[in-house]
Amino acid sequence: MKRVLFLIVVISFIYSCTHVISKPVRMGARTDVPFSNIKAETDKYKGTTFILGGIIVSTKNTEEGSIIEAVQTPVDRYGSIIDSDISSGRFLAIERGHLDPLIYKKGREITIAGELVGSRKKKAGEIEYAYPFFEIKEIYLWKEDKGYYYNLPPYPYPYPPYNYRYPYWWYDPW
Repeated sequence: MKRVLFLIVVISFIYSCTHVISKPVRMGARTDVPFSNIKAETDKYKGTTFILGGIIVSTKNTEEGSIIEAVQTPVDRYGSIIDSDISSGRFLAIERGHLDPLIYKKGREITIAGELVGSRKKKAGEIEYAYPFFEIKEIYLWKEDKGYYYNLPPYPYPYPPYNYRYPYWWYDPW
């Protein structure tokens, strides 16, 4: 019985620390190049696969496929976004299939493995911006954080684990 329990704990620990991108794609990707270098020297890294994190700005379906515009964010060794307040710029990524813009909507976090195919110029506000352009090999959409108090009852009721009502005489002893 102890061996079975130990095995279950070990297996759950191993699978809780897995990367969001598959191993074959990860093995062919470069993680040692900062995004600022990719953006500055797009032609040098053309054809190279990178793993990037990002926050979606927009998703548009076109004849080519679904194009995601995202603000780049750093990722850790498991593909998780480290800090959404740090960025070295924006990028465009194309999925040759169809991505629903209501699911891949503004503000959602993604991790992609994508091959750099060049750059595209597009307006970002008032300026023209050169976006590194990636073809997505794999994409992972992170769950939306709904916060701790999302499913709790409104104010006058006590919070869990004490979510029983007090007797009426506890509120007004007179």
